[in-house]
Amino acid sequence: MAGLTLEHVGKKYPNGYEGVKDFNLEIADKEFIIFVGPSGCGKSTTLRMIAGLEDITSGTLKIDGRVVNDVEPSERDIAMVFQNYALYPHMTVYENMAFPLRLRKVDKAEIDKAVHEAARILDLEKLLDRKPSALSGGQRQRVAMGRAIVRKPKVYLMDEPLSNLDAKLRVQMRAEISKLHDRLGATIIYVTHDQTEAMTLGTRIVVMKEGVMQQVDTPSKLYAEPCNLFVAGFIGSPQMNFIDATVGEAEGKITLTFGGNTISVPESKAEALKPYIGRVVIAGIRPEDVIEEHEHAEDKRLSEPIESLVTVYELLGAEAMIYGDVDGGAISAHVSATNPARNGSRIKVAFDMDKLHVFDKETELAIVH
Repeated sequence: MAGLTLEHVGKKYPNGYEGVKDFNLEIADKEFIIFVGPSGCGKSTTLRMIAGLEDITSGTLKIDGRVVNDVEPSERDIAMVFQNYALYPHMTVYENMAFPLRLRKVDKAEIDKAVHEAARILDLEKLLDRKPSALSGGQRQRVAMGRAIVRKPKVYLMDEPLSNLDAKLRVQMRAEISKLHDRLGATIIYVTHDQTEAMTLGTRIVVMKEGVMQQVDTPSKLYAEPCNLFVAGFIGSPQMNFIDATVGEAEGKITLTFGGNTISVPESKAEALKPYIGRVVIAGIRPEDVIEEHEHAEDKRLSEPIESLVTVYELLGAEAMIYGDVDGGAISAHVSATNPARNGSRIKVAFDMDKLHVFDKETELAIVH
């Protein structure tokens, strides 16, 4: 296996459009790196440059310390798994998995050993004589991964490999890929637009927007300490609540006011907000940090109560999701399924102020989190 280095890597097309801008990243050996972001953000373009399927316009790409900008894809010792599986329909599972080794003129006994070993890892041993048309979507994706595994490359590249699967299969395959990473001790670079996939799989996540890297961090750090408004809104499901609020000061405390609501900011976050007194900022709070006020009335972490008109109620089993209008904004919150709130009812909620995020309205950079 191997590490990778991307130094000031960029992709500019003949029409002047920049798909990727000044991309810098050090990927350690055996890391599981996720590129995540909305469609068109440059994540697949970056992956294709690593694979050699797209030319690098500027910067340097190194694999295992070797500059590979002008090295052919076949000479880079990488294996790619695509979202459409790319299996040969006329070949059996065994033949599909053996094909890259046959191209390399590997000894027949060695091919057989490698295919059966990969089939055992991916639970494909009983399917080796089947054609792709006789397989489910999840089985086909495992075959595509098996074909990559037998090559034992330095780096595995996966481009939205689960996007064609239904929700249940995606969950199963996420677990399979995670186990696969542990078994192989492989360096994996994985592209997805699904932030849930990113959060559950990656050791580190690269969040991209419009060709620019926004933040690189562990899943927990990205979730708890997003560096800007875009990352805060993209990571987390449902999305973080954002409310325009005016920073003020009353009785020695820093406050945030939106509509008729004023909440006090804890001392740990107040100092950073002092330069913003009198200005409008963006307050962010995740739905799980919007608390049913009556349940924890004595909790010192909670803000002053806020009244909300419930506009949408969604029962999710053990809990429910409510979407409501508060004076000055809109919020969503996770509540207990026993909560009597329904469409049109009014409830009181409070914010867990230890989990409050505040962003500069102009730069959209985080002030506190």
